[in-house]
Amino acid sequence: MTKRIFEFIEQAKKILIITHVNPDGDTLGSACALKSYIGDKADILLQVNKDRNFPNTYSFLPYINSAKTLDDVKNIYDTVICVDVASIDRIVENAREIFNSAKVTLNIDHHKTNKGFADHNYVMGGISSAGEVLYKIFEKEKKQITLEMANCLYVSILTDTGCFKYETVTSETFAIVSNLLKLGVNSSEIAQKCYEQKQKAMIMLQAHCVSNAKFECDDKIAYTTVKNSDMQKFGAKDEHTEGICEVLRSLKPVEFAFVVKENGTNALKVSMRSKEKDVTQIVKKFGGGGHSRAAGCSIKKPLDEAIECILSEVKKYL
Repeated sequence: MTKRIFEFIEQAKKILIITHVNPDGDTLGSACALKSYIGDKADILLQVNKDRNFPNTYSFLPYINSAKTLDDVKNIYDTVICVDVASIDRIVENAREIFNSAKVTLNIDHHKTNKGFADHNYVMGGISSAGEVLYKIFEKEKKQITLEMANCLYVSILTDTGCFKYETVTSETFAIVSNLLKLGVNSSEIAQKCYEQKQKAMIMLQAHCVSNAKFECDDKIAYTTVKNSDMQKFGAKDEHTEGICEVLRSLKPVEFAFVVKENGTNALKVSMRSKEKDVTQIVKKFGGGGHSRAAGCSIKKPLDEAIECILSEVKKYL
């Protein structure tokens, strides 16, 4: 079945690789690895505007700085490949127009909530990352993985496993990582670029939000908010909210943690984490999805009302 992916790539005249909204290390690393393999006839689309407001952490990845944005992408692609995109809702309207008009669409992903929205779907639900899925596809079809591709795949796996902390990590994941290291990946250098280049705005925002966290049910639930005024106060960007939920989850009594962020629009962005329970069962009630221990959704309600709705659902799983 995976053989057809490379048949489609070979037959295509122009390919667009689509990353998901609010791009992370997995979608970006996977997209860059695929672009590296395909070459010049492929472009990467970052679902951001011309201000390129995406995590600067990953600007060291190849092809990121030359990637298309929503403002400059044109409908010239006969083939579209989505990587790490859990659902069609993770593709914004004008990018979706390109997706819908393509002759061939492919969906390469690892989210167990992915129901298959493309013509051809290669979804391995429960695998650690889209990067691991791509590695398995390359390996199965005996495709050469260059050092550049290996670096990109390593970023995907490293970041989407929380530095190999999550239960999706298996012995096979470590075997793949071992093979990537044998290809020349410098794990220390990549870890430093991904995790030790934080900006002051990020630290200040996180400190503020964590210090204002609230707790429920004997501290088993922790939550906080990120308001537009908070973002303005610290000069923060969306990428600077990463990690807040993980800090709350790391507290010893906490079983569930969530962050509700104002988006400057009617919709609130909710990120949820847990230590043991499947949070996709909670967020899907609000139209969301993700992974068992890390998921999210959007809610169109006033802030206080949204928090009460979320708390009501979370308490059912204690």
